[in-house]
Amino acid sequence: MGWFNGWFSTPWYKILYRHRDVEDAAELVLPLIRKGKLRPGHTVLDLGCGRGRHAAIFAREGMVVTGIDLSKASIEEAARKVHEAHFEVHDIREPYATEDFDAVVCLFTSLGYTNDRTDDRKAVAAAAYALKPGGIFVLDLLNGKVVARELVPSENKVIDDVHFRIERLLEGTDIVKRIHVQHGEQIEEFEERVHAWSLPEIISMIQEAGLELEDVTDGTCLQPLDPERSDRIIAWARKRT
Repeated sequence: MGWFNGWFSTPWYKILYRHRDVEDAAELVLPLIRKGKLRPGHTVLDLGCGRGRHAAIFAREGMVVTGIDLSKASIEEAARKVHEAHFEVHDIREPYATEDFDAVVCLFTSLGYTNDRTDDRKAVAAAAYALKPGGIFVLDLLNGKVVARELVPSENKVIDDVHFRIERLLEGTDIVKRIHVQHGEQIEEFEERVHAWSLPEIISMIQEAGLELEDVTDGTCLQPLDPERSDRIIAWARKRT
């Protein structure tokens, strides 16, 4: 299942990132819906949906939403919290559907967690399979150049009596976050490791999957990407009709 599933499924991950909630997700999803011209009744597949915070906004806005993720714990929580959407445990590298969805989204850096970029290309290809002809694919990844340049080497946080010491560094083409967790006498160590994405890599994956790139924006969905300043890259692609 990989290190990423072990860390993402812990209660510590949920505590550390509790600010990434439905309200936070709405800041991305609402402009995405407008730019993507999605309407109530459109079918949306959320790849790497996690605990369903983005899926909740799509569903609230009237879309028919399916969320898939490798983490059983995340899917179970999503299903408990977002009754309006359907969730399944599924590896996004494997095709989930064929020409069933008006839109497929992969948000908040859900690719790049293995050391094999073939895995990421498989996920984008699976997204293309799932799209109806004319459907839209939205891929949201970190801008490796900017994020690596602005890394905060270390910080300490205390949340709900849980002490987190976080160290960040660039190792090759990976951005690495080492997380020391202490809760009472319990001490655990975790690591996040994600590929430092570049725009040419992202475009290559999209084109290899047979999709047509339409636009590239920053993390607001509203402004053009500034490769030197934008910390996120959002690519918009269309399946040929």
